[in-house]
Amino acid sequence: MERNVYTVSQINRYIKNMFEQDFFLGRVSVSGEVSNLKYHSSGHIYFTLKEENCVIACVMFARQRRTLLMRLQEGQKLIVTGKIDVYERDGKYQLYAETIEDAGEGRLFAEFERLKARLSEMGMFDAAYKQPIPKFARTIGIVTAPTGAAVRDIISVSKRRNPYVRLLLYPAQVQGEGAAESIVRGLCVLEEKKPDLIIVGRGGGSIEDLWAFNEEAVARAIFECSVPVISAVGHETDFTIADFVADLRAPTPSAAAEMANPDVRAILSMLEEKRQSLYRTFTEKMEFRRWRLKQYTATLARQNPVQQWNEKRMRLLQQEEQMEALLRQCLKTKKDQLTYEGQMFQTAVTSAIKDRKNRLSQYAALLKHLSPYARLASGFAVITDVAGRRLSSVRDVEEGMEIKARLADGVLTARVSDREEV
Repeated sequence: MERNVYTVSQINRYIKNMFEQDFFLGRVSVSGEVSNLKYHSSGHIYFTLKEENCVIACVMFARQRRTLLMRLQEGQKLIVTGKIDVYERDGKYQLYAETIEDAGEGRLFAEFERLKARLSEMGMFDAAYKQPIPKFARTIGIVTAPTGAAVRDIISVSKRRNPYVRLLLYPAQVQGEGAAESIVRGLCVLEEKKPDLIIVGRGGGSIEDLWAFNEEAVARAIFECSVPVISAVGHETDFTIADFVADLRAPTPSAAAEMANPDVRAILSMLEEKRQSLYRTFTEKMEFRRWRLKQYTATLARQNPVQQWNEKRMRLLQQEEQMEALLRQCLKTKKDQLTYEGQMFQTAVTSAIKDRKNRLSQYAALLKHLSPYARLASGFAVITDVAGRRLSSVRDVEEGMEIKARLADGVLTARVSDREEV
C-alpha cells in the first residue's frame, strides 16, 4: 500500500497557507498579560500574551512600533490587534502585532488617536507654526503642580544651570477633574506676564493621570500662546497631544529645564577663554602697532620737511665751505701755475720772436734775391702791353703794337716795328 511522505517545509507551508486563507485570523484582537518581554536591538519587540494556562507568542516589528505610545512592562494587561500567522521556519504560529492598547485604557487610546488625527489635519502640529526657543531666557514660566518631583526637578536644574534665571510658577492642577481648565488658565496668566518661555508639564503616570494634557482645550491654549512653550509631560516614552502642539517637546521635566536654561558656568568659562584669547590677540596687536608706530615716527622724522631742510642747509653750508676751500686752493694753484706758465710763455715768446726775426731776415733776403726787380737792376726788363699784361713770347706781339718796358728805374713806352722769332 502506497503512502504520501511530505517534508517538514511542505507541511509548514501548507499550514501557513491555511492560516493566510482564514479571514478571521487576518485581523484579530487578543487580550492577555505580557510575559517574556524583550526589546531587540533591531527595534522589534518580542513577548507572549498569557492567561492562566495558555500563552501565544507575539511580535511587533520596528515599523509598527512607531505607533506605540507606551513602553511595555512585564505583567501588563494588553489588547493586541494584528494577524495570526505561521513562522514557517520554526513551524510555530504567532500574533504579528499592529497596534497595542492597555486593556484598561483602550477607550482613551482610541480617543487620543482620534483627537491627534483631527488636530493634525487642522495643521496644529505643523512645524511652520513652531516658535523658536530663546537661547538665553531671563524669565521662565512654569505651569505644573506646586508639589511633586516635576517642579522640584525644574527648579533644581534651572538654578544649577542658570542661577540668574527668574522662575514664575503657576500652581496648576495637572490631574483629575478640572485639570485641563487649570492648565489653560495657567498658560493665560503667565502669557500676560510676558516671560521668555513657558514650561508646561508634570511627572509620569498612567494614561488617565496624563489625560489632562490630551484635552483639546489644552492643545489649543498651547497652540495659541504667543510665548514659546516647552511640553514636558511624563517620562521619555510618554506622548501626549500637548507634546505635538508645543513648540518643543522635552522627554522629562528635568530635560525641559536643561533645554530652557543654558549652562551659565560653561558659558562663563567659554567667555573667559574668549576674553583671554581676545586679550592675547589685543596685546599682540598693540605690541605690533607700537613697533610700527616707532618705525613710522622714525620715517616721519627722516621725511619731515623742516628736518630735511635743516639737513640740506647744513649739507649746503658744508659744501659751500668745501667749495671755498677748493676755490682758494685752485686759485693758489692757478696763480702759481700762471706765474710759471707766464715765465715760460715769456721765454717762449722771446725765443719765438727771435726765431721769427731770423727767419724773416732769411725770407727777406731770399725774397729780395728772387724779386724780379732785382733782376731788372741787372739789365733785364719786363715787357707788358698797355693794359699791363705781361708779354712772354714774340707771338703775343704784333707789328705796330704799343708796348711798355719796365726797367729798374722806370718804364719805357715803345711801338713794335718788327718782330723776329728765334
